[in-house]
Amino acid sequence: MLTETTMKPTSATAAAPLLSVRGLEAWYGESHVLHGIDFDVAPGEVVTLLGRNGAGKTTTLKSIIGIMGKRKGSIKLEGKETIALPSRAIARLGIGFVPEERGIYASLNVEENLMLPPQVKPGGLSLEQIFELFPNLKERLKSQGTKLSGGEQQMLAIGRILRTGANLLLLDEPTEGLAPVIIEQIGRTISKLKREGFTIILVEQNFRFAATVADRHYVVEQGKVIDMIPNQELDQNIDKLHSYLGV
Repeated sequence: MLTETTMKPTSATAAAPLLSVRGLEAWYGESHVLHGIDFDVAPGEVVTLLGRNGAGKTTTLKSIIGIMGKRKGSIKLEGKETIALPSRAIARLGIGFVPEERGIYASLNVEENLMLPPQVKPGGLSLEQIFELFPNLKERLKSQGTKLSGGEQQMLAIGRILRTGANLLLLDEPTEGLAPVIIEQIGRTISKLKREGFTIILVEQNFRFAATVADRHYVVEQGKVIDMIPNQELDQNIDKLHSYLGV
């Protein structure tokens, strides 16, 4: 069972945001990808970055965790400026990133993959707590990464960053290519993590899935945030959202 020692603050209405991004710009080589991204995330919120392919959503996550080669602007975590910090220092502040490709080590088994990253902050989940969230992983404990299904790899990638003590989770396309039953399980896990007080930024193409877990949706287009839609107002904005996403 998740204990009080692993609980994080759950208020999504705090005066100060947990994460504040202002005027964020980023480049891949000479290609200017982000053109002034602005958004806030409150403690305990789940927010999504929605947009078409190439809009800049994944680049935004990579900029937050510090793995973009060139970026400028302001990224503040609990008021602390992180834009000039290397990725290892940003991770130690409690930010965990699950890339779309998941980054599972094929030659290592489930237990070894889970134990690989160090705990960077107090409050990381134990293996038993991770198995409580993802029972499949306990059943496949000695299975190598190459033997796992796509859904099991996604569970393992999320479980791995929960061990580190991160309380701000950056999830890039966590449902991509997964079967509906696994997508439902991932959704239940995200909802449970939200109830436990984790803060999550979710990049998703599947806005129907995003609507089941998120508080707010930021729409990204051509490297800028062009709209913010509260989840409770999604239905009345559905035509506008279809236009943004080209669906």
